[in-house]
Amino acid sequence: MHSTEIEVNTGSSAVVHDLTKEAERFLAGTGSEDGLLHVWVPHATAGLAILETGAGSDDDLLTALDELLPRDSRWRHQHGSRGHGRDHVLPALVPPYATIPVLGGELALGTWQSVCLVDTNVDNPVRKVRFSFLKG
Repeated sequence: MHSTEIEVNTGSSAVVHDLTKEAERFLAGTGSEDGLLHVWVPHATAGLAILETGAGSDDDLLTALDELLPRDSRWRHQHGSRGHGRDHVLPALVPPYATIPVLGGELALGTWQSVCLVDTNVDNPVRKVRFSFLKG
């Protein structure tokens, strides 16, 4: 299995960060053909999503998460900035992993699909992402 970890600077606001190019660069370096790309975020307050970016879906996701998980004082987990407890609930809804088929060395994503890091934690501006390729 080939595996590597990268760092992504997500800044100090909630973000959907497109990882597709980074995933493609990783695959190109493995000499991959067919198999599975597993993407993992080793954080308790971030997740991964497969969705369209650039046409508003990424902003829609963040809006939906804000409505579903408001950044207020209702959360029992209360260290960090106001409402930070909601960031710890996020991975139950947006999991910290994704697995994508790889065919002929290429991600088998749909036309508008991207692999995205979802980070709502404004207290942690740097995230790690692990790419692992399992040959088929």
